[in-house]
Amino acid sequence: MSATGTPIPEQHVDHLIVGAGFAGLCAAIRLQQDGETDFLVVEKAGDVGGTWRDNTYPGAACDVPSQLYSFSFAPNPDWSMSYSPQPEIWAYLRRVARESGTLDRFVFDTRLEDARWDETSQHWHSRLVGPDGERTVVSTTLVVGAGGLSEPKLPAIEGIETFQGELFHSARWDHDVDLAGKRVAVIGTGASAIQIVPELQQQLEATGGHLDVYQRTAPWVIPRNDRRYPAWERAALRHVPGLQRLYRTGIYWARETYVPAFTIQPKIALPAKKAALANIARGIQDPGLRAKVTPHYEIGCKRILISNTYYPALAADNVDLVTDPIAEVTRTGVVTADGVERPVDVLVVATGFYTTELPITEHVTGRDGRTLAEVWRESGMAAYKGTTVPGFPNYFMLVGPNTGLGHSSMVFVIESQVEYLRGAVRAMRRGEYGAVEPQRDAHDAWNAGLQRRMRRTVWSTGGCSSWYLDEHGRNTTLWPKSTVTLRRQLARFDTEAYDLRPSLPAPTPAKEDVTA
Repeated sequence: MSATGTPIPEQHVDHLIVGAGFAGLCAAIRLQQDGETDFLVVEKAGDVGGTWRDNTYPGAACDVPSQLYSFSFAPNPDWSMSYSPQPEIWAYLRRVARESGTLDRFVFDTRLEDARWDETSQHWHSRLVGPDGERTVVSTTLVVGAGGLSEPKLPAIEGIETFQGELFHSARWDHDVDLAGKRVAVIGTGASAIQIVPELQQQLEATGGHLDVYQRTAPWVIPRNDRRYPAWERAALRHVPGLQRLYRTGIYWARETYVPAFTIQPKIALPAKKAALANIARGIQDPGLRAKVTPHYEIGCKRILISNTYYPALAADNVDLVTDPIAEVTRTGVVTADGVERPVDVLVVATGFYTTELPITEHVTGRDGRTLAEVWRESGMAAYKGTTVPGFPNYFMLVGPNTGLGHSSMVFVIESQVEYLRGAVRAMRRGEYGAVEPQRDAHDAWNAGLQRRMRRTVWSTGGCSSWYLDEHGRNTTLWPKSTVTLRRQLARFDTEAYDLRPSLPAPTPAKEDVTA
């Protein structure tokens, strides 16, 4: 029903795409290039951009060079820096969407409430909720590009709900809060926090404020080799044929050199470890503080971070690094396990996202009447080639299980998965298949092989606990091989690994009763 009570007609499309970040946008553009123009993209927010729309915290930037962290089919010669800031990446995505000619099939401020596979019709029936009320969309395929870093995770700290000051997650930054002269606390020292802390330190120093940083585990932080592109270089990137592709290729292969240290022998990462230790030595003079920020696990076991300003910010006079565990949050402050309560006006939680328990899976119901969340709670998060799942025909998940990277660009992964999706759609067209579903044996063999390979990686042997691991200690997040291998595996839709069901004949129209 619409907001005015008027029924909204059922809509039929070939493809329903969920999410308008890098993944959903890539799927829409590539499907259109294949002549698959009958699609709908549904986005819960008001614009394209995904994580680069939502994460507007101070200092937000990419930690993969943007020559690589961008679509291969939509190069951008106008990046201002080698590691581009959030506003530029969001502007890039908005421009690509606008120029692609697909935006007329995007529906914003609308969420997927429920998607159910109907075996009788061999279609997905999805209930969407937006400003005009509810609508039902019937589609042949369901393509989910909701992202693994889209739903912020609040910390389970006793009393946090009683806090009377300002509280928000780093991914939902409240720009209306005046931080001048305030006592601010940041909980977390992950990728977002190390970008936020230097910005807050400078702002608070200038206004007489104070910053507490609560660290549970020290991250490895290597120098950020960033630089601004001069005008002549941007001009060359725009006008010299092949130059931008050369940049992209060089960055790609430089990043691939990290893979052996992550997946074969952690000792290969010794140069990176030395660079990280030198980064500490340059940024911090106090021996006690140096000891607090020096990790006690192998580099790479948790996400390696990049910053030139994080350690100097921690060493500033208006910053305290707190390493005692948090016991509780009171109405006015944070209490640590040693009994000390530190007063707080503004509490920023930079505690990550739901990565091994994806919220979107609660809304997708497969062939046997169970949601994907229920299936994964029983068997663990897993998919065939990170993209398809037994029991969920014609369902394609972009940035699915074991497709994450610890070293390179997720856009490369997204493009590889979209190529697999395109192959599936072409196979369905050629073979007149109404449903494609991965065989259980192929799915299980794929994931057993991944987990065997995972045992030798630094993520399993490096002596840390991380958000890469699920509650059973299985790494269901990262890809344990090179991205060359991943792209090769996804380059062809392997119909032999699927159950292929023929399309159902179109229903015969009812004959008009002419005897009346």
